[in-house]
Amino acid sequence: NKTPLTCLTAYSKTTAQVADKYCDIILVGDSLGMVLYGLKSTKKVKMKTMIEHCKVVKSYAKKSLVVFDMPYKTYTNKKSAYKNAKEVIKKTGCDAIKLEGGTKVAKIVKYLTSKNISVMGHIGLLPQSSTKYKLKGRKINENKKILDDAVAISKSGAFSIVVECVVESLAKKITNTVKIPTIGIGASKYCDGQILVLDDIIGLTDFSPKFVKKYSNVKKYILKSVKNYCQDVKKRRFPSSQNVYK
Repeated sequence: NKTPLTCLTAYSKTTAQVADKYCDIILVGDSLGMVLYGLKSTKKVKMKTMIEHCKVVKSYAKKSLVVFDMPYKTYTNKKSAYKNAKEVIKKTGCDAIKLEGGTKVAKIVKYLTSKNISVMGHIGLLPQSSTKYKLKGRKINENKKILDDAVAISKSGAFSIVVECVVESLAKKITNTVKIPTIGIGASKYCDGQILVLDDIIGLTDFSPKFVKKYSNVKKYILKSVKNYCQDVKKRRFPSSQNVYK
């Protein structure tokens, strides 16, 4: 019915429960490396870490499709990709996995889908291989390459493609060209769905590129709560008679 797909990341019980109420897809993203662990990039995120977080998310997501973001260098060839994907699915129960890349990984995607593993693609800006976070698709040759990547992933059997940080006209062209849903992140309203990092939209992180809309400032309320708690403790207002056992 062409209603846009709603997608967010989740890494924990609470965020999974909240996202599951409204989202079509929950991505256990390797962005957790930066959001939760303070890493400078997603490249250092380990599969073991991702599996533990995904197990929790999957156990509390009752209706959303749960997608596991395959970490850096876990799908360098089709055999390693298949081995690692099987382990992930067995241990987490996730519904699908996500791979970054276009024509370079298309054969791997095709092999995985032939083995009945559901795969989400990811083109445009690729955090696992980019040194800088910058817009893609402004140059003609780059624009063509990204479109070719989208077509290759679509033909490989993937069920959807994340399109990250590309110019609006390119995102529209990709969406009109491929036969599977496109999910944009910094890629215009013309995509078939949108995804953002949940921690970003609620103001828990300081990450604020143009494409992120802050819907609340949870960090502000956490700071206020911690400040008030510490003041109450120092002034012996906490615990009060209501907080102790007689």
